[in-house]
Amino acid sequence: MSTGGPAPALLPVEPDAVATLVADKLAAFLRTLRDNAFAVGLSEGQDAAMLLASGYGDRPALLRAAFKHLFAARKADWEVFDGLFDAFWLGKRVRSRSAISGSTKAANSPSLKNLRNDAAHSGGDTAPDQMPAGDEPGEDRDGVGRMEGASRADNLSDTDFRKIADPAQIAAAHDIAARLARTMRTRLTRRDLARRRGYRLDLRRTIHRNISHGGVPISLVKRRRKEKPLRLVMLLDASGSMSLYTGVFLRFIHGVLDEFREADAFLFHTRLAHVSDAMKEKNPVRALDRLSMMAQGAGGGTRIGESLQTFNRWHAARVIHSRTCVMIVSDGYETGDAALLGREMARLARRCRRIVWLNPMIGWEGYAPEAAGIKAALPHVDLYAPAHTLQSLADLEPYLAKL
Repeated sequence: MSTGGPAPALLPVEPDAVATLVADKLAAFLRTLRDNAFAVGLSEGQDAAMLLASGYGDRPALLRAAFKHLFAARKADWEVFDGLFDAFWLGKRVRSRSAISGSTKAANSPSLKNLRNDAAHSGGDTAPDQMPAGDEPGEDRDGVGRMEGASRADNLSDTDFRKIADPAQIAAAHDIAARLARTMRTRLTRRDLARRRGYRLDLRRTIHRNISHGGVPISLVKRRRKEKPLRLVMLLDASGSMSLYTGVFLRFIHGVLDEFREADAFLFHTRLAHVSDAMKEKNPVRALDRLSMMAQGAGGGTRIGESLQTFNRWHAARVIHSRTCVMIVSDGYETGDAALLGREMARLARRCRRIVWLNPMIGWEGYAPEAAGIKAALPHVDLYAPAHTLQSLADLEPYLAKL
């Protein structure tokens, strides 16, 4: 046997061997999650296999994020998932008491990028791990898993904003709020066009045009309705008591300004700020960055009356016409003069078509409008509605369609 010759070339890795090793590791990882009380069933396993087959395995950070959204349906799962993933796939030490099963020592766990090398050395002879007996097709462990994740997603629209703490759910709520504004605009436009199709007959002009025909109405003249689109003017309370709701409403306002042809936005706390230009930035992240620079003092007290006085004096004539709906989003906690708030609300009511006051606290159990500020404002409000969930925002659409 010659020892001075060139080193033998590595044999090409068989695709089936790679697939077998990936399936083995994935099955072991699913068992690890189940051992740590994750609700993982066959459906999640199939989705995870599709992620690996789509190339996510070449980028561990991307795969971790994808797996986290797939498997971590509860807050407790979300908090421990990163440690489990890093310990199993990347060989890092886990800093919790979470059990790591399906592999030997964490230090010997293969990296995601080394799966092909492991397959080459093993030759693909390793027998695939079997799924647990309870994971038959169409069955989830303990009847949960994907069913739980789906129900949580379905119920997001009915969840109070202040109870959404999961970062993924917060991001999802923001995206839904922006899409809601787009959907609302589309439906309102369709209803408006349908309403304008039924033109009324202009009897006087019809008779005048048909005099040459002996008064027989051969040629009909219809009244043409002058188009004046609905304009939304939104005033958002950015005080400390509204901090849990401000983020979702900012995304909703961003969507409104992006979709509605005529819309304006203002932010108020101890003073009023016109934020339409900042919120019309196409990128919502950059829009919020610009907004944070403009809204100095946000998170403090609320002077609603003084803010409305500024709006009525300097902005109302420019942004309000006969088909304007003013939306005020606030809990009504006035730290200034409640009588001033009542007077400015009366001035505003004489200018616009409707005033809608959205109060997140209406959705709280046992809430009653006892604050002096909201008591002074309510006589001039056309619609006083809750705004603590995404569904409550969607419920505004039928009301706006009638304006």
